[in-house]
Amino acid sequence: MTATRTARRRAAEEEDAHVVHAPSRARDPDVQGVAERDGVRLAYEVFGEGHHPTVLLMPTWSIVPSRHWKAQVGYLARHYRVVTFDGRGSGRSDRPAGAAAYTDAQYAEDTVAVMDATGTGAAVLVSLSCGGTWSVHVAAGHPDRVLGLFAIAPACGFPASQPEREQYAWDLRHEARQGWARYNRHVWLEDDYDGFLSFFFGQMYSEPHSSKQIEDAIGWGRDVAPATLVDTTAGRMGCDGAVCLPLEPLCRQVRCPVTVVHGTEDHIRPQVIGEQLAEFTGGSLVLLEGSGHGPHARDPVRVNHLIRAFVDQVCPRVERTTWTRAARRPKRALYLSSPIGLGHAQRDAAIAAELRLRHPDLQVDWLAQHPVTTVLAERGERIHPASAWLANESGHVEHESGEHDLHAFQAIRRMDQILVNNFMVFADVVADEHYDLVIGDEAWDVDHFLHENPELKRFAYAWMTDFVGWVPMPAGGAAEAALTADYNAEMIEQRARFRRVRDRSVFVGSPDDVVDADFGPGLPSIRQWTETNFDFAGYVTGFDPATLTGGQDLRHDLGIGPDEKLCLVTVGGSGVGGSLLRRVLDAVPRARDLVPELRFLVVTGPRIDPASLPAVPGVRVTGYLPDLYRHLAACDLAVVQGGLTTCMELTALRKPFVYVPLRNHFEQNIHVRHRLDRYGAGRCMTYEDAMDPDALAEAIAKEVTREIAYRPVETDGARRAAALLADLL
Repeated sequence: MTATRTARRRAAEEEDAHVVHAPSRARDPDVQGVAERDGVRLAYEVFGEGHHPTVLLMPTWSIVPSRHWKAQVGYLARHYRVVTFDGRGSGRSDRPAGAAAYTDAQYAEDTVAVMDATGTGAAVLVSLSCGGTWSVHVAAGHPDRVLGLFAIAPACGFPASQPEREQYAWDLRHEARQGWARYNRHVWLEDDYDGFLSFFFGQMYSEPHSSKQIEDAIGWGRDVAPATLVDTTAGRMGCDGAVCLPLEPLCRQVRCPVTVVHGTEDHIRPQVIGEQLAEFTGGSLVLLEGSGHGPHARDPVRVNHLIRAFVDQVCPRVERTTWTRAARRPKRALYLSSPIGLGHAQRDAAIAAELRLRHPDLQVDWLAQHPVTTVLAERGERIHPASAWLANESGHVEHESGEHDLHAFQAIRRMDQILVNNFMVFADVVADEHYDLVIGDEAWDVDHFLHENPELKRFAYAWMTDFVGWVPMPAGGAAEAALTADYNAEMIEQRARFRRVRDRSVFVGSPDDVVDADFGPGLPSIRQWTETNFDFAGYVTGFDPATLTGGQDLRHDLGIGPDEKLCLVTVGGSGVGGSLLRRVLDAVPRARDLVPELRFLVVTGPRIDPASLPAVPGVRVTGYLPDLYRHLAACDLAVVQGGLTTCMELTALRKPFVYVPLRNHFEQNIHVRHRLDRYGAGRCMTYEDAMDPDALAEAIAKEVTREIAYRPVETDGARRAAALLADLL
């Protein structure tokens, strides 16, 4: 019966693992619909219903869909009503055949049709590249519908010298296959479409460390058939029977405010194009030094702020603000605690308590997400109201996971739009309020974008982490090794150039806890670099094991007799660990055969429904437990995931435990395992081995009798961390 039940569970989980989910988004649309014009269906989305004015994010060349605005939507929709639509030939919209279907006039009329379908009387049009031309058509032909034009990297048909492009005619067959020779209809249709995509988007995102933006764009480009891309290009150029109207006369008819933004390193369309558009429309010009053709994706924070400033200038809003003289401002800290796992919350609350001992007048506000907010609220901490605007990172992690499998590095890469959204929330908070100190415990968004936009720092800033360095997993091969090295190199360069951004870098641990590996080829040693650039607080458990009492009372409340042993099973604050819980339940009968006095307490945490697990004799299942460490102190052994916090709490409590790192999770498999090996703690087991109920049961039985000889864990970590932060106040 056990084997049959196990097979059924595995089959169900395997079926779930093959479900294809839509990519995680920073914000879901309030309305989705389709506008139809002359038989062409145009898919649109509306965000921020009820806000005013409307910002219409225009389509661009059909090689990418409206998702290319993903770094703008979440931020703008908090302030305005936002409409996006996939242009004809891209995304979820139709792909009519023939160049005549893709003229500038067609896209302009599509825009008006979408505005009509969404009940948009007038809007600020924000465009990229080709969308700038279509925005001018709309503004000239329908002046009452356009409040303003904000054009990023416009690709208008104005004269501009680009000899590297001009030597290859787009519509003539030629033998060359490198560089701009790939921008050719015959190459797309007959030869190397993928090679063109790689080349083109490499040119579009010319800034260093643009691998994610290039990867996204290539993926979108593959969703467009080469024949469709040929039609869209012929329509824009006036080929194959399409009519291309001169743009300059239309520019001079534009009466609304215009701002043009152009990168000085734009390899697709040079800045002179933007200069001419600004001149012909009587608009203003903003040059972004060192930016390429996609600054909305590569420099999203700056572009988002520019868009908001323009919209607020076009449609002024009455706002009330309060300014407090510096001498009268209370002492305030903004604490950012990573939501990926609950361990950060406990250690951060402990550090905050120590900070208050040194500064009794300190007010701490928390910018945090569920499930961290649950822990903080129970401790009476103040959650900043803006926390409600944060996009959920834990939900994204669960979306990315498989059966006990989470490719953590790639999951964080694919969280880019969520990180941009959450940084913009942070940026609004610190712009509107005064904070003496910002503490970021693995707040990756804040640390990265503050280094990208150092002018936004107006406070002391401390960064905390318990690991340093992206490390490739072997299964990722050379490609993943190159990506992790590139991410590491960017971080190293940021720290070398803008050391003033972090006033303190705190490693939660000791120098020997840092892995002894390199950041990548030609890059420094992770441990040596960390020793040079960080202060070390020692580990922060958030509790002192010597002060824990009441273990026997707790065991009694759980129904554990004096001659019985308690195995606690927990998988942290996310829903990723459901598979491991089921594997343990499969092993319970055999484990109890080996150790008859063994009883199990399974803790599902805040994101797994206890009712989703089957009932098994000798097992009690419970949901989220505040102060889980008290239950860890009362148990005889534990089975856990490979998360650092729970493993280190068990190490500090000197409890035997089996830990099963998530597959492909570089932090759990490399950073955490290195630290646990240093402490001589825990028994590591692969998930493949844990899938065998007998093997897992035998590991549990052996571990419960293990003689503990762990290296002692620091008990003053919170106090040491607070001491490193206190002088910043």
